[in-house]
Amino acid sequence: VQLQASGGGSVQPGESLKLSCATSGAALNSYAYGWLRQAPGKEREWLSIITRREGVTWYADSVKSRFTISRDRAKNTVYLQMNSLKPEDTAVYYCAAASRWVVSRMRQASTYDYWGQGTQVTVSS
Repeated sequence: VQLQASGGGSVQPGESLKLSCATSGAALNSYAYGWLRQAPGKEREWLSIITRREGVTWYADSVKSRFTISRDRAKNTVYLQMNSLKPEDTAVYYCAAASRWVVSRMRQASTYDYWGQGTQVTVSS
C-alpha cells in the first residue's frame, strides 16, 4: 500500500487543521491506519489508530478530545481532524498502515509496515 499525507500548514493556537492520507494499492479495510508525529529533537509519538474492520479508534492522551481519526472508504482516504491546536502540536505528521497489530503495541512505530512521507504542521502565534 502507498500512503500520501497532505493538509499540513501553519496555523495559530486554537485553530484547526484536517490532515488527509490518501491510500492506494490496497482496499482501505486491509490495514489498520495510524497517525504519528515527530517534533524536532524528539522521538516519534503515536497519536491515533483506526482498526481495519470495525473502525474502532484509539487516541493518545495528549490529543484525546482534540483530534479525531476517520476514514472514507469511497475515497480510500484516512483523515485526522485536529482542533484546538497548541504550539506543542508542531511536528511532522505521518500516516502509517499496519497489517497486523495488537492494542499493546499500537503506540510503537515498529508496529506500522508502511509510511507516508509526512506533512508539516506548525502552530505559532
